Amino acid sequence: MSTVEVPTGNTYDKYGSTNPVVRKLMAGFERSLDELLGRAAPKTILDVGCGEGVLVEQWADRPGVERIVGIDLDDEGLQAEWAKRQRPNLEYKVMPAENLPFAEDEFELASAIEVLEHVPDPAHTVAEMARVSGGHLLVSVPREPLWRGLNMARGAYLRELGNTPGHVNHWSKRSFVRLLSRHGEVLEARSPFPWTMLLVRVG
Repeated sequence: MSTVEVPTGNTYDKYGSTNPVVRKLMAGFERSLDELLGRAAPKTILDVGCGEGVLVEQWADRPGVERIVGIDLDDEGLQAEWAKRQRPNLEYKVMPAENLPFAEDEFELASAIEVLEHVPDPAHTVAEMARVSGGHLLVSVPREPLWRGLNMARGAYLRELGNTPGHVNHWSKRSFVRLLSRHGEVLEARSPFPWTMLLVRVG
């Protein structure tokens, strides 16, 4: 077990929320994510920052998916959730997002869904994802400054000027496209409110 306390992301369960506003926003988010994943049609997937495993469990059930590896930090709560979400083609590994111990082009798609805003060196993490993916990257982040503005409008994190705890990186849609364009062609850039979501062909 790690003795260094590190943020493992947000604690709010957006996938399981019963709030009607959150559910409507998440429906748009998940619809876009599902469509972009369908366009890439990968057989093998690495999900960086898989959290509780909600998405990788769903993806493991998609036709044609042969192998998924979900990685995240050392957290007992996450690992307890992983134990509930098992599939024959799904494995979980405890590791940080830097210096991924996988071969070049080992996966057909590497994803980071609501993760890159949390990592200390997102450019390096994206470069590592591109190295191990021989096909596509699928990534999403909160869209700024919209995200902060929405937080402040609902009276949240006012002392932090609307910044969600744990968010150490912030991108507009344009700046996020510019970051990912270093590693290939951005095939689609979507804006399910209030996020930015990209599908990139690595090359």
